[in-house]
Amino acid sequence: MEISEKLLCLFSAEVSTNGETYTVEIPRREIETGSVEPGETYRVALISADEERQSSATTSTVSDQPQPPVETGEIRYVEIEDLGKQGDGIARVERGYVIIVPDSEVGERVKVEITEVKPNFAVGEIIE
Repeated sequence: MEISEKLLCLFSAEVSTNGETYTVEIPRREIETGSVEPGETYRVALISADEERQSSATTSTVSDQPQPPVETGEIRYVEIEDLGKQGDGIARVERGYVIIVPDSEVGERVKVEITEVKPNFAVGEIIE
């Protein structure tokens, strides 16, 4: 299954009924990490749990946690969306994963090399 780079977050949820409507609840962590903002409109893709099980059965992962969408040494073009507490640029990629880019400004589109990868964020160095 191919997943778009525009994907903001990925999680499992049940569809619940409420009279004439149906609801998919967004986990709190998606709001807290800034992937999704309350009151905004988003596209939603639903994937059958059976298909997800088949897909994960063919993929070997070390843990149940999603793996970072970047690797050390990877080259990416990213857009700086925010500034962190220490003034470093912040870019978001798949699932809202954060790449910290020192010496960058909001609105810049930069080519970076990933120099450090952690479960919740990566650090990228501007190379162009």
